[in-house]
Amino acid sequence: MRLNRILLSSALVVVALVIQVSVLARLHLPGAVPDLLLLTVLGLAMVYGHVGGALVGFGAGLLADLAPPADHAAGRYALVLCVTGYFAGLIKPENGRLKSATGPMAVVVAAAVGSTLLYAGVGALVGDTAARHVGLTGLLFSAALYDLLLAPFVVPAIMWLARRADNDPLAESGPAAKAGDISTGWLSSGTGLRIGSQRGGLGGLKAKARTRSARVGRIKGVKRL
Repeated sequence: MRLNRILLSSALVVVALVIQVSVLARLHLPGAVPDLLLLTVLGLAMVYGHVGGALVGFGAGLLADLAPPADHAAGRYALVLCVTGYFAGLIKPENGRLKSATGPMAVVVAAAVGSTLLYAGVGALVGDTAARHVGLTGLLFSAALYDLLLAPFVVPAIMWLARRADNDPLAESGPAAKAGDISTGWLSSGTGLRIGSQRGGLGGLKAKARTRSARVGRIKGVKRL
């Protein structure tokens, strides 16, 4: 990973972990705790790709394993977030554009459910049966619900910061410009024309048509004479 990605990812992971431990974990919500760290990894993975997502996920999970008040074996959450970051990075679009929010929201739900199941499964292998006493079904539902409600406020901001740090042109444009970029991509892929040159192209076609009609008129006039 490049230096700017490492610095940004480290800063975002530390901030997310501090907020999760000091604020979200103390809300005493029923079921699971909103996983801000997971959403941060998802946002970075959908910009950096599967390799970067796996690295960020492993580092974030290892930090969460070592940070107090962690009461589980070190490396357990690192494995969960590493796998989650890898699979989330697989949906990274080649051109960096996301046409709708349906895909990222589906990834959030799948990641919340999958990470909870994987965490419980790894815990069962090492003898931690806390998930059975709490109720796995309630944990899955609450984890997906909380993360889905929090995702619209976290994931887009994380992705924008990641693109901004990479000097991505998509991060420099506003919502209207992004909409124009998407429509430009659709038109250019379907017709081979660019929006910026449509007026000039149509004007050129009209001028050529007029020239051809004038030539035909002249030829016909000559033949009539």
